[in-house]
Amino acid sequence: MALENQDTITGDNLRNKTRTIQKKKMRKNKVYLSFMTIILLLCVVQVAYSALFNISKIVVYRGKIIKAQELKEAALQKNKRLKNELDNFNSTNRVESIARNNLKMAGENEVLVIINTPDAEDKPKTKKEQFLDFIEKNIVDKVIRQNQENNPDFILP
Repeated sequence: MALENQDTITGDNLRNKTRTIQKKKMRKNKVYLSFMTIILLLCVVQVAYSALFNISKIVVYRGKIIKAQELKEAALQKNKRLKNELDNFNSTNRVESIARNNLKMAGENEVLVIINTPDAEDKPKTKKEQFLDFIEKNIVDKVIRQNQENNPDFILP
């Protein structure tokens, strides 16, 4: 009686079948491990990006906090200075000095003398401005005088 599955019992054929099955399992395992490695790398990249982004936010916010503290200190100093000015403002000497200097008031038996100094023009006039001044002084004045002599109802807008 001959064995039916004699081919499977022989060593070479069995070895080949087990090798092919093991190779398929190894390929599946390699693909799975490669996929998991790629996923893990993406997670590491995401975590690193988030960490760098958060560190940059921390640096920016600390700078803003420092700036806000400096502004607060400046505001407190200004507030203190204004309170001192308010205290000084309430005294009669301060009120009198403000009235004399800013409001141009004089005390009893005093004469107020105000000397106005003309403002000196710092910048020279351009050719266009000189031309317009010439026209205004010479031509426009003559035309207005002539029209007023000829027509007394003439009013320049």
